Amino acid sequence: MRQKITILGATGSIGVNTLDVISRHTDKYSVFALSGHQKINLLTIQCIEHSPRYAVVIDPESASILRAKLQEAGSDTEVLCGVDALSDVSSHNDVDIVMAAIVGAAGLVPTLSAVNAGKKILLANKEALVMAGGLFMQAVKVSGAVLLPVDSEHNAIFQCLPGASQGLSESGVVRLLLSASGGPFRGLTAEQMIDVTVEQAVAHPNWSMGRKISVDSATLMNKGLELIEACWLFDASPDQIDVIVHPQSIVHSLVQYADGSVIAQLGNPDMRTPIAHALAWPERIDSGVAELDLFDIARLDFTRPDLESFPCLSLASDAARAGMDAPAVLNASNEIAVQAFLDRRIGFTQIAAVVKETLSASIFNEPESLAAVQESDSKARSYAASFILKIER
Repeated sequence: MRQKITILGATGSIGVNTLDVISRHTDKYSVFALSGHQKINLLTIQCIEHSPRYAVVIDPESASILRAKLQEAGSDTEVLCGVDALSDVSSHNDVDIVMAAIVGAAGLVPTLSAVNAGKKILLANKEALVMAGGLFMQAVKVSGAVLLPVDSEHNAIFQCLPGASQGLSESGVVRLLLSASGGPFRGLTAEQMIDVTVEQAVAHPNWSMGRKISVDSATLMNKGLELIEACWLFDASPDQIDVIVHPQSIVHSLVQYADGSVIAQLGNPDMRTPIAHALAWPERIDSGVAELDLFDIARLDFTRPDLESFPCLSLASDAARAGMDAPAVLNASNEIAVQAFLDRRIGFTQIAAVVKETLSASIFNEPESLAAVQESDSKARSYAASFILKIER
């Protein structure tokens, strides 16, 4: 029987690529539900092409527009509305797999719903672990959910680790090496980035991503969030993880072992590779990605990250070491700061300043519930927003 899939964030780059992979294997997979936010026209097309049972949007106006479009097209897809509907289609009894690809804190609750329902989760929403890693991983353990990383770096590490479920040290692992492209401003100083425009920041040299993630990649905050995520996924301490800048984005990450071996996962910079891997695991299926031609690549470069010019990576590393709700504060303040930059209210280099100020003003606590995590998130957003009012252009 075909496995049924809910895609949270279907209209984003991960969602679009997931549907591309699924369309190559309609004998194995069918779409149960799709969710989208603002791209209603795209969501309409996806519903017509893939015939999900449900389509979920957040606001009533978008729901009305989508219903009208689908009715006109003769689609039987039922439109649901609201945050609770996201959790409903994630935990539904008929669902086998959930692609968690909603960007930001908004993806936490529906992803946790899928975990609590014991689903196979393809995790592309790193914020779920950044905000509530302890609660999230405990829920995975209790429910028996299968958690597979989709971020190219974490998926690469997953592929390079031994299959046995034991700790890193017991497996002979010395270090995890997260690769980073360096973004569009690699090699520039902080002074040279003061006048960076939104258009420059979202133009990633290697990957096709959404605006928010592209900005995070440009500041290296994305790599900082991935470092925190890796700590939870692989039960590693921040001191066991290094970030290396690799401009070609061919080596997606590496694992260093006690015997001197370093195992790496290589591939073209195309998210369909980790998506296909996680979707079919433990099997392998065609992703539609072209074979890697190392003769064409010719060279692979590696350098250390410039923490002075890109302080967001250091801020994330410090938050990982601080633990408690520091990563949630980091994530919340960064989301507010990035949106302010995209709205042209603050400069590119001020993103780090907003995050640093919010972290400095916070008293960290151990979040013992989802409500506590959400409270920390809300307070950090409020503080970051008030600070931006003081510094905005």
